[in-house]
Amino acid sequence: MALSELYTKYNRVWIPDEEQVWKSAEITQDFHSGDNVLELLLEDGTVHLHPVDPSKPKLPPLRNPDILVGENDLTALSYLHEPAVLHNLKVRFVESRIIYTYCGIILVAVNPYKQLPVYGDAIIHAYSGQNMGDMDPHIFAVAEEAYKQMARNHKNQSIIVSGESGAGKTVSARYAMRYFAVVSKSGSQTRVEDKVLASNPITEAIGNAKTTRNDNSSRFGKYTEISFDRRYRIIGANMRTYLLEKSRVVFQVGEKPILCLRSPGYQMRHL
Repeated sequence: MALSELYTKYNRVWIPDEEQVWKSAEITQDFHSGDNVLELLLEDGTVHLHPVDPSKPKLPPLRNPDILVGENDLTALSYLHEPAVLHNLKVRFVESRIIYTYCGIILVAVNPYKQLPVYGDAIIHAYSGQNMGDMDPHIFAVAEEAYKQMARNHKNQSIIVSGESGAGKTVSARYAMRYFAVVSKSGSQTRVEDKVLASNPITEAIGNAKTTRNDNSSRFGKYTEISFDRRYRIIGANMRTYLLEKSRVVFQVGEKPILCLRSPGYQMRHL
């Protein structure tokens, strides 16, 4: 089936919008190859004629059926493109107050800019021992998968936390470290995340800058290495920086913290 055959009456599409970025519209007449316009009806009742170049037809992206909206894994969507991803994240965050969504093995997080009651010890124990995908998307599910793979396969594991300035990368890395400290039964006095992050003022003093979204944005990548003994309890941690460049000081793009779990008896490999 040709892609153009999906553009039939009553199907919905996404069209660009200056204010909303993308807005939904319903097809009011079947589109046929060679047509130079796609007839649409906006949600406010306005008729919109979307121009299409017959020689190089570029049709607007199709909207997913309502039954798929709000899926906890973006790969379950029929159509996976920018407006579909943004709409799905918006529905989960605005309507259900859910900040986490999977995209395969990737966890997408929306920063709520406030504390949420989803990081306590009870939640940690609920995710401990579970397979990724068995429970709702969560940073603890990603941490559990890395911890389990390290213990099962005796190999080092890495978690890359990526996002723009102010997205919450450092906080996410902290929650992951807290998870490791609890599930490895390293003791409440260890507080590995506090000890590792206590070195932040030193690194931030020479590598941070004010951006449009963050007054104290890291201008360097953070590499945190957590070491475990043969019983997979935390015995130490080390944090260092990488890719610190002078030119990055003027850019308003956040860098990526990396958490590495070092299995006992193995040497750390270059990433």
